[in-house]
Amino acid sequence: METGLFIGVDLAWAQQGGTKPNETGVAAIDRTGTVIDCGWTFGTEETLEWILRTAGGRPGLAFVDAPLVVDNPTGQRLCEREVGQRYGRWKVSANSTNQGSPRLAGLDLRKRLEAAGWTYDDGRDGPPSDGRFFSECYPYTTLVGAAELGYDQERPRYKRPLRGVPAAVWQEARARECDGLIARLHGLATARPPLLLDSHEDSGRLLAEPSPRKSVDYKHREDLIDALLCAWTASLWAHHGLARCQVLGATTPHPPGHAPTIIARPARSSGGTGARTRPRCVRTERPAPSRPPPPN
Repeated sequence: METGLFIGVDLAWAQQGGTKPNETGVAAIDRTGTVIDCGWTFGTEETLEWILRTAGGRPGLAFVDAPLVVDNPTGQRLCEREVGQRYGRWKVSANSTNQGSPRLAGLDLRKRLEAAGWTYDDGRDGPPSDGRFFSECYPYTTLVGAAELGYDQERPRYKRPLRGVPAAVWQEARARECDGLIARLHGLATARPPLLLDSHEDSGRLLAEPSPRKSVDYKHREDLIDALLCAWTASLWAHHGLARCQVLGATTPHPPGHAPTIIARPARSSGGTGARTRPRCVRTERPAPSRPPPPN
């Protein structure tokens, strides 16, 4: 991507109805890892306005954490099954999405982006070289797939409450886990490509302030973290392509550019070695884990 504008959107999946939608985290970085802008939006229309304003007429690549192509009437998309097959050992799996799912705001955002001149890219031909494109991603695969972050054994538990543990206890543990994750993200300042958390007031506040215990305030912070992860994953894809990323769902029989895929960081071997598995575009036969998927 010539201009090096990478946008991350942690989209609130629920459609906007009569009540105010949940927050969506948004972030944009450049090739140097500088956070150009970041923050929060409400609803797909406001999210689209933020994307267009931030891009400012320049080419760019946006990665969205939400289903963007859903053409299966029932069941689970192939790309979602492959999340569990390839990242299950780190206790990472994906929510099931089909045309009967109640939370499909990603489809609305896709229509709005396409109407604004952006193009959905399924990633099967590698990263685009220029233009305005957007793709689906899943931050958890980046967290456990990126050796730079060091989650060799298990995903960070910064989202789901601990079962059977009093709220005050797990809120404290969740906040500590989130602070540890932020410290690791801060370490991406020396990665290739980099991410400079302290280059923007809002992302810098993640470093300056401890993670809150109150759930509403915590979710506010979590959404921004995931948006930054989406933006960094877009930069990783643009810089390294299939050498450091893989396309989940790539074997579906869709026309070029139209497959329901997730562009993900390749799963690594366990055991703390940091070794990476070879990027693949075919299904494995390892069954998906039985544990419930992490919430979006």
